[in-house]
Order: sequence, then structure tokens, then C-alpha cells
Amino acid sequence: MYVLLIGFFIFGLLFFNTVKILAEYERAVIFRLGRFVGVRGPGLIILIPGIETMSRTDLRTVTMDIPSQDIITRDNVTLKVNGVVYFRVNVPEKSILAVENFLHATGQIAQTTLRSVIGQFELDEILSQRDKINIRLQTILDEQTEPWGIKVSTVEVKAIDLPLDMQRAMAKQAEAERNKRAKVISAEGELEASKKLAEAAAILDTQKNAIVLRYLDTMKEISCGEGKSTTFFPLPIDFLHKITSKS
Repeated sequence: MYVLLIGFFIFGLLFFNTVKILAEYERAVIFRLGRFVGVRGPGLIILIPGIETMSRTDLRTVTMDIPSQDIITRDNVTLKVNGVVYFRVNVPEKSILAVENFLHATGQIAQTTLRSVIGQFELDEILSQRDKINIRLQTILDEQTEPWGIKVSTVEVKAIDLPLDMQRAMAKQAEAERNKRAKVISAEGELEASKKLAEAAAILDTQKNAIVLRYLDTMKEISCGEGKSTTFFPLPIDFLHKITSKS
């Protein structure tokens, strides 16, 4: 009885170590007596007990946060910048053979690359050229991780934290720019209005009847306003002119 139980136990142990099932997104890097012999999967694979071992690799895209980094820009402004990198294992055997822990290695290289790239730009460029910086980060990281069988698809700068004094300075600058634009718009409006008034004066100067009609319309607006009881006695436009000319 004990022999039968021991036999079942040994058979189960051998079966567990021999038969493996891999998901569609998994691959097995196979070693035979310590030497790499190939990549298997997905589905059912069989290992030679005691001779072959495997390392399971996930091929799905990994989302990794880049912790906040203290960075000094090219114009000597201290920033805190964090980001996110998207990558996946492209060549399973390289991710096992070429690097001890590809997840840790990719995270470390992402941090150093972020500091290096951001430090090459000035503050205004960092704030206005995010897309350019992201593309540059992705290109550099992809080149550096390619020997490890890693494909970096996207790198994004998530947040840029400015010092308080820099935030106040930028707020003042933005306010000054808004005031400048408002004054320019107001001046342009005054210029346009003066041109229109000059054109209207030229027309009224050539058309005397138009002056009379404008005079009557103005009196109507003044006397018919809400809550007003002003009464006007219209006089000819040239009445005062005649009086002044006689005097």
C-alpha cells in the first residue's frame, strides 16, 4: 500500500514537472542541462524530467511608472518630472539570456534616460514640446533595450512640478501677456472706430439733410429713454450759425 502511494506521488511529481500548459501570451525558454535549446509554446509542452527546465516569459505589454526625478534643465531650473513607459518582450530568449531581470533593468534605464533627456532642454521647451521629448525618450530607450529583446512602444512625460517661485513668475508673465493683448485689441478697436467716425463725418459734411436727420434721431433717443421726461424744442440746424454770424 505504501509502495503504491509512493509510486503515485513520484508519478504525479514527474507529471507536474514534465507537462506544462502555456497561455497564448506566454512562451517558455527551454534549457537542457543548462544550455539554451529553444523557445516553446503556447499550449501544451513536455519537458524531459531532470534534464530540461524552462523560464516562463509574458509577451503582453507592460505599463511601468517612472518615479518622480529631480532634474536641472539647461537654463538651471530645478524640476520634478515623472512619466510612464510601455514596453513588451519581443524576443523571449534575449530577455532571459541577456539580462538578469529585464523589468528592473528597463525601469532603471528609463529613469536615467528621463533625467538625461529632460536636462538637455530649457524650461519653455519642456513645457511646449512634450511630443518631441516623448519621441526622443522612446527612441533612446528602444535602442538601449533592444539587446535585451525588449520593444519600447511609447514613453510619456506625465507631470512636471515647478518650484513655487517659478510658478508665481510664470503667472505674472502670463498676466502681463494677457494685459498686453487686451491693450493691443483696445487700440485696434479705437483705430477702427476713428476711421469709421472720420468716414461718417465726411459723409455728413457733404449731405446737410443727413445732419438734420441725425440731429432729430439723437433727440428722440434722449427724450424717449426709460424713466425720462425731457422735452426738446427743435430748432433749425443753421439757427445758431446765423446768430453767431450776425454777432
